[in-house]
Amino acid sequence: MFGKRTTVQLPPAKTKVEKPSEAAPAPKSSKPLPGATEKQDQFSELKQRLHRKLVDQIDMTRMVGDENELRAQVREIVEKLCEQENTLLNFNERQRLISEVLDETFGLGPLEVLLADTTISDILINGPKQIYVERSGRIELTDVKFRDNGHLMHVIDKIVSQVGRRCDETSPMVDARLPDGSRVNAVIPPLAIDGPSMSIRRFGADPLTWDDYIRFRSCTPEIRDFLQACVLAHLNIIILGGTGSGKTTLLNNLSSFIPPEDRIVTMEDAAELRLRQPHVVRLESRPPNIEGKGQISIRDLLVNSLRMRPDRIVVGECRGAETLDMLQAMNTGHDGSLTTIHANSARDAVQRVETMVMMAGFELPLRAIRQQFASAIHLLVQAQRLSGGPRKIVSVTEVQGMEGDTITMQDIFKFEQLGVTASGKAYGQLVSTGLRPGFLDRLKSSGCTIDPAIFERRVLMRDEQD
Repeated sequence: MFGKRTTVQLPPAKTKVEKPSEAAPAPKSSKPLPGATEKQDQFSELKQRLHRKLVDQIDMTRMVGDENELRAQVREIVEKLCEQENTLLNFNERQRLISEVLDETFGLGPLEVLLADTTISDILINGPKQIYVERSGRIELTDVKFRDNGHLMHVIDKIVSQVGRRCDETSPMVDARLPDGSRVNAVIPPLAIDGPSMSIRRFGADPLTWDDYIRFRSCTPEIRDFLQACVLAHLNIIILGGTGSGKTTLLNNLSSFIPPEDRIVTMEDAAELRLRQPHVVRLESRPPNIEGKGQISIRDLLVNSLRMRPDRIVVGECRGAETLDMLQAMNTGHDGSLTTIHANSARDAVQRVETMVMMAGFELPLRAIRQQFASAIHLLVQAQRLSGGPRKIVSVTEVQGMEGDTITMQDIFKFEQLGVTASGKAYGQLVSTGLRPGFLDRLKSSGCTIDPAIFERRVLMRDEQD
């Protein structure tokens, strides 16, 4: 967030002038302590007061240094301001007050405590007073709250402005990202009836790796080795699944198998992919400006990327007309490309692709679209979030070709759900179907040696029940 020299913009102080009586410390008395709600309100008022005094006292634009240095300087000032208030806070409450004032100044206010919790995967904000989080696949309500709608709007503006976007009455919906790559979607009035709403899909400080997939029983070593060989052999792969099934994480991990010498061009609506290769060009779409002009879509980026001499094209998600250009790129010398789509099964994925190709505005015969798909796509990998929260690779499907007007496919590996535990968690087994893919010769010619035994019909892994 901060470089060697930085400019920090603080929210403007309210123009209302406080009366001396409002800033006076609470008198010491032997009366009973106020209730939890009243005490929280007093704490919030004190925090607001300290923040306004901080804004009036310092000019952050004249302060230089990295984030840690600036926080240390501002912390000293806040501590002095806190002493001047002569509050009756104990040590822990005082430290919490100082930390929250610093979070308001440098971070995202109440969200900082949630963003610091690595066990949280999603943050769902339904207005300033209702914030849910997801932990281990379960949704729970938190006691974190924003002051009011204006406070929440200020945090939304701070997030979207960092990526050059806006969220106002002319553009009440926005997609953005946090510095760690987490996806952010915000909707504000008049579209959001009960106040601003925001969802943050956490990417995590330590993204999942293939070792984590195997440790969490989401995959097996055999499936991992097979997928690695497919990426190295330049097969075109589509990752499919529903919302929250882990498609982007799986795309990140599949892309980790791409050799470092390949030139990769990525395209996303909100940049969140973390490719580890050195030769990567990252492109991000752009929404229209306040006049409704200047929009750059994924399709525009994809068409332009073909002039950038890519070895591999990685599209964060195909959801519209760009699907036709993606299929054509895969058919014209850009083998080894990867993308994701929303679909609930491999057969549904074919229908989704057909529908999205039609959105390109060309009246193509359905058979021609299917022929494009059958010749471009080699493998479909489905991720799914099961009951109770576990995410797994539930099928690895080969696209064999066309028989008449029908695309033929076969499952190589698949997950069989056997039931649900008493705690509501689905369990089952990953099996090899016994069918060998038709591109084994291509894998062999690419120098990828696959043990034929992994295709024998057998159970690769069985989940443990509670």
